[in-house]
Amino acid sequence: MADYQKDSRRGTISLQYFIYFAVLGVFLPYFNLYCHHLGFSGIQIGALSSMRSILLLIFAILWSGIADRYQIRKPIFVGCSCAGTIVWGFYFFHDKFLMVLIITGVYSIFNAPIISFLEAMTIEVLGKEKSSYGIIRAWGSIAFIVVALFMGYLIDALSIRIILMVVFIGSILQTGFSLRMPHTRKARTDDFQLNAGLFFRKRVVVFLLCAFLMLMSHGSYYGFFSIHLENLGYDSTFIGMAWALASIAEIMVMVRSRWIFNKLSYENVLIFSFVVATIRWFLSGVAISPYWILLLQITHCVTYGLFHMASILYMDSLSPDDTKTFGQAVNNATTYGLGLMAGFFVSGFLYEHTSAVVMFFASGLLSMAAGLIFAGYTIGFERGNNNRI
Repeated sequence: MADYQKDSRRGTISLQYFIYFAVLGVFLPYFNLYCHHLGFSGIQIGALSSMRSILLLIFAILWSGIADRYQIRKPIFVGCSCAGTIVWGFYFFHDKFLMVLIITGVYSIFNAPIISFLEAMTIEVLGKEKSSYGIIRAWGSIAFIVVALFMGYLIDALSIRIILMVVFIGSILQTGFSLRMPHTRKARTDDFQLNAGLFFRKRVVVFLLCAFLMLMSHGSYYGFFSIHLENLGYDSTFIGMAWALASIAEIMVMVRSRWIFNKLSYENVLIFSFVVATIRWFLSGVAISPYWILLLQITHCVTYGLFHMASILYMDSLSPDDTKTFGQAVNNATTYGLGLMAGFFVSGFLYEHTSAVVMFFASGLLSMAAGLIFAGYTIGFERGNNNRI
């Protein structure tokens, strides 16, 4: 019975990853492209993405703090999933910049805690088998691949507007299945504020700074990669293939997560990720042939796959037991919130006023800075306390 319950909980979480990243497989490659087709400028698109990211930053931490303090993680997860679905429906009726900005803002408020809650639930359900995280997370990448490929063909056959309906349907499914999410309830504690202060330790601050720079470097990719490819003359089918290939590559490392993290420390995986990201961004701005573009997409297995897994596990190791949700929220908000916000804003400005070459070169400088800071701190101060490779 215990094994059945464990498998059932893992299956439910895997399904949530599948649905969440299926929706993301529409949103990330195509929402900014949709805004581009509405006639929004690069600065407007950057502002939309930045505003979304800053709200994710604020409300991921707010929702997670409430969830940990009052032990109501699942009710918030279900409620935010439902509210986000309702708000998304307003996109069907508005296509002017101001209204799209408002809808995106409200949607971001309710979408903010979903992934950090899901990450925290996953780590708790896995228990001592945390190194198997990538196997469950891989279901999200599988969904991303299927949807990114499917949407490319669908957009070419119909129109870019079809993404609104696909995301809406996916959000309804996510809300419905959120009711099956497991309760991962811990005993309430009264020292949450004190423990939250531990996130200001030097080791945590250095990691979050470097993670911020890493995701800031991804602003050019998540915000303008699809637009860049379209301007190079590629159609939506190729764009979908490029995004799908990146996810296929990340699956290859996620299913090997247990082996990877039994052999390598979180710190060494993070440093390697910074190095590969720097090479990727420097080459992305000058790659125009389909072969080079697709080859660079394969490096996503490191710059996202390895980096993401190492970040989740590293942050979990730094977080006190009664603030695990808050710890993942801080990590998610700093990276996918604040980091991407800054990245979208800077990339939007550079894309509008300079070129894609300059934009991606700036991304390379950011990931290089992250690697130098983290490696310097790790080698100088942490290596003596590191018992792993």
